Amino acid sequence: MPESELFDAVDALLASRAPLPPPEERKRLRKAHGLTIDEIAAALKVRRATVSGWESGKTEPRPPERDAYARLLEGLAKLYPAAANTAAPNEDTAVPETFTGAPDPAEAGTLSSGRPPAAAAMTATPENTQTPAPVAAAPAAAQRPARTTRPSSMSRRPGAKKAAPAGTPAGSADPRFENGPLAVVDVEADGQVLAYCTGGLVLDVPAKSIPALVDWTLREAKLGQPKLAGPGKDADPLIVLTEAALERYGLPVALTDEERLAGRLPEGHKVIKQLARAEWKLTKRGFGPWARIYRPATGSERACVQLCIPSWHALDTRHWGEAGQLPPAELARILGVYASRVMTPRGSTAVTGLELMTALHPPTRASEPDADGKRHSEHNPGSLGKDPVDPAPCEAPDGHPVLKDLPRFHVRGPGEKLFEEAYDWARPMTDAECTLRHLVGIDVNMAFAAGANGLVVGLGAPTHVKAPVFDPKLPGSWLVDLSHVDLSKVKVGKDKWVELDGSLLPSPFTPKGERPEGPAWYATPTVAYAVELGYEVQPIEAYVRYESGRYLDGWYNRLRDAYLATMADLGVDPDLAPADFLAAMDGYKDRDPELAIVVSAIKATVKGGLGKLHERPRGEGWRPGEPWRALSRPTWRPDIRAAVISRTRINLHRKIVKHAAFTGQYPVAILSDCVVYASNGPSPLDFLPYREGKPLPGGFKLGINPGLVKHEGTQSVLWGDEVRERFNAPELNLARYIKDGTVTDVDNGE
Repeated sequence: MPESELFDAVDALLASRAPLPPPEERKRLRKAHGLTIDEIAAALKVRRATVSGWESGKTEPRPPERDAYARLLEGLAKLYPAAANTAAPNEDTAVPETFTGAPDPAEAGTLSSGRPPAAAAMTATPENTQTPAPVAAAPAAAQRPARTTRPSSMSRRPGAKKAAPAGTPAGSADPRFENGPLAVVDVEADGQVLAYCTGGLVLDVPAKSIPALVDWTLREAKLGQPKLAGPGKDADPLIVLTEAALERYGLPVALTDEERLAGRLPEGHKVIKQLARAEWKLTKRGFGPWARIYRPATGSERACVQLCIPSWHALDTRHWGEAGQLPPAELARILGVYASRVMTPRGSTAVTGLELMTALHPPTRASEPDADGKRHSEHNPGSLGKDPVDPAPCEAPDGHPVLKDLPRFHVRGPGEKLFEEAYDWARPMTDAECTLRHLVGIDVNMAFAAGANGLVVGLGAPTHVKAPVFDPKLPGSWLVDLSHVDLSKVKVGKDKWVELDGSLLPSPFTPKGERPEGPAWYATPTVAYAVELGYEVQPIEAYVRYESGRYLDGWYNRLRDAYLATMADLGVDPDLAPADFLAAMDGYKDRDPELAIVVSAIKATVKGGLGKLHERPRGEGWRPGEPWRALSRPTWRPDIRAAVISRTRINLHRKIVKHAAFTGQYPVAILSDCVVYASNGPSPLDFLPYREGKPLPGGFKLGINPGLVKHEGTQSVLWGDEVRERFNAPELNLARYIKDGTVTDVDNGE
C-alpha cells in the first residue's frame, strides 16, 4: 500500500477520536460567533437535526464530519475562550456617527384587533421541542435593604454593596458589566442617592445632575449586558428613575398633557440644556419615557445610556402590571430577570421584541482581512440587512407609497390585498351541544412564538412571477383560488381521507372563517395547507422571495427559554402530567406576583415584536401615499408578520380537524389562540381525547411548552345561550368572554 494511503488511514483513525468539548460548550461557541444550527449543518453537509443532537449530547459526530466539527470548535474556542471575554468588540460593532432615530417607545402595531393573532403548535410538534438552554434561576422576591449611613470613603467610588437582598439575578460574568444590565436610581429620606442593581447590589450615586449621572453610569457603574450574537453590539446600560430621583435631578414627576401627547419634554427644558452644554445628544425621540443619551461613537467605543421613567408611563400597565409602582429593589428584580432572560429593555415590549430580532441577527459583520490586513463591514448572512425593502403591492397596507397610484378612497378586496389575520369566528350551537352542561375554553401557550419556530421567511425583496408552480418551501404571497377546498372531505395524514361536517368548521383561509369566493392573496403556509388537505392549487401570480431563511428561530428560542424558565420558577414545569399541569396553573400568579409580571412582559414581547413588523403611521402629519418613520427600518416586514400569522392559524386549524375526525367534536368559537368546545365536564380533560395519559397525535395537548394548550376558562352552556339571547347575537364570539364570563362592549355586527 502506498505511503500516502497509509497516512490517510492513520489520519482517519485520529479523526474518529478527535477531541470535542462538552455539548453545552459546543452550543456556547456557536452562539458566541453568531452562527445558526442551519449554517453549521450546511457547512458540514449534514441535517439540522444532526447538529442539534451534537449540541444536546444525544448523539456524537462520526468521521468524516467529526474532524471538521472539531476543527470548527477549536477555532471558535480560540476566539471565544470560556473565561470572561474582555476583548474589544468586533470592528463592525461601531455605531454610526449619529443615531438616525431611536426605536419608537410606544406600542405600535398589534397582530390583530381584539385578542392577538392565533397561533398553534409548530409543524414539528412541541412534544419534540428541545430542552431549553439553562437559564439563571430567579431568586425570591426582594426586600428593600435597610438604609445605612453612607461612609465618607464611598463618596466617589463606583458603588458599595449594602445589605444584599436576594432580589434579582446576579450581575454579568463580564467584568465590564459586573453590576448587571441596569439600575433603579432612588433617593433616600436623608437625600442619599442609591442605585439598586441586580443581585441585591446597591450602589452609592455621587452624581448631582443628569449629565453627571450619565457620565457616572458609563465610567464607574459597570452596567450593561454582553452582546447576544457574535457580530452584534453590547447592550447599553439602563437607568430607571423613580419619582424621588426625578425631583432630585430637576425633572417633572409626571408629563403635562401636551408633553405626553408629544412624547417628550420641550426642547427648552433646563435638563436638555444641561445635556447640550455637556455635549450629550438625544435621539430623535427626544427626552421621553425611554430617553437615549449618547455621544457619537469613536471607533468601536460606544457612549450611550438609556433612561426609563415609569411615572411617565414607560412601563405599560397592560404588560408590566404595577411594576412601576413597586419599591426600587423589587423593580430592579423584575427588570433584571427580564433583561437576563430576554434582553435589556430598549423601550416598550414591542420595541424590545423587534430589537431582539436585530440583536440576534445583526445586519452586518466584520469581513475577513483584506490585502492590507483591514476588515470592513459586510452583510451578515441570515439577517435582513441594513437597508429596507419595499413590500409587494398586495402586502402593503393602505396608504403605503407603493399604492400611491390607486384612486382615492379605493377599497382593496381579497384579490388585491393579503389579509392574513387571526381567527375571530363563532357559530350557533347545535341541538346536541345545547344538551351539554359546559363551555370549556383552551388557549395556546405563546401562540405566535410557536408559529414562528422553524418558519422559513423571505430575507430580501420580492420577485413578481406569473402563473407560477406552487412551492411550499418558497416564502411569498400567492394569488390563488381556494374556494374549491371542501372541508367535508379532507386528507388527514399521508393517505387517509376523512369525512367531516364542514358546516361546523371555520374555513382555514379567512380570519372570519368564511369560505373564500374566488382568487385571493395568501401567504405560503396557507396555500400549503390547501395542498395538505388533498386539493390542487394553481396560482395566478405570486410575489416570492428567493433569498430566505429561518430568521426567527433564534428569537423564538430566546423567548421560549425565558418563558419556560420563569414559569418553572412559578411551579409550572414542562414535564408535568396533564392533571398536575392544570393544578399547577391554578393560581400560579399568586405564588410570586413579581415573576408573574415577567411572564406577562415576555408574552407581550412576542406579540408586540411581531406587530412592529407591520407598524402603521403614528400621526406626525402623515398623509396617504407618503412614507412614515417605520418604513426606514429593514425590520419593517409585513410579509414576515403575515407568514407567522398564516402558519399559526393553519396549525390551529390542523389540530381542530384532527380533533373532529377522532372525536366528532367541533369548536363553538375561536378567537385568536382560544378555542371553545361544548363539554359535559368543566375541565379540558373532559373532552380532550387522552388515552393512558397520552394525547391524540397531532391534536391538542395540555402543557406549558409553546404550542401546547392550557385551560382558559369554563362557563355554562346556559350562560352562553343567555348572553347571545340578551344581545340578540346568535354568533356572538363566546371565546372573547370565556375566561371570567364578564361580557362588555358587545358588537353584534349592526
